[in-house]
Amino acid sequence: MRKATITRRTAETDITVSVDLDGSGSYDNQTGVGFFDHMLDQLARHALIDMSVRAKGDLHIDDHHTVEDTGIAIGQALAQALGDKRGIRRYGSCHLPMDDAQVRAALDLSGRPYLVWNVDLPTQKIGTFDTELVREFFQALSTHGGITLHVDRLHGINSHHIAEAAFKAVARALREAVEIDPRKADAIPSTKGAL
Repeated sequence: MRKATITRRTAETDITVSVDLDGSGSYDNQTGVGFFDHMLDQLARHALIDMSVRAKGDLHIDDHHTVEDTGIAIGQALAQALGDKRGIRRYGSCHLPMDDAQVRAALDLSGRPYLVWNVDLPTQKIGTFDTELVREFFQALSTHGGITLHVDRLHGINSHHIAEAAFKAVARALREAVEIDPRKADAIPSTKGAL
């Protein structure tokens, strides 16, 4: 039941995303951007959300539109799969260590998008990937998923480790937040009665 497929087509990108919130973390992500595919694989695996992404974008210009629009589509797919959010835990957080890096992520599936991003990446590139696109992805995910998301780098000197720790920390927080709370499986997790 908690599944969704989103297709987003623009003059810059053609993207289809499928998610299953009750999956096992299986993934099949092909965006044409190698490092980004690796990060999306981590997101699915550590959130235990089955995810498939097919993206064709204007990579002859750069990776920006592909990364941002994929974030938009994943956010929309998550929001659709969550429906009225009945029974979810709603909140999630994680301190994620990866070698020299430690990143903290905390999120609320509130329907009120807001990104706090305190993640400095010491290099402009990871291979051929522009490191500024890590933030662009999470901004799009937060905005279109209706997620209040805080991500903080506590330690780290290696850009690859920091970026990967950020994706894994958000994934682990997301896993916690989308899980059904067995004590309140039929309730909307808000005193307002709606999210």
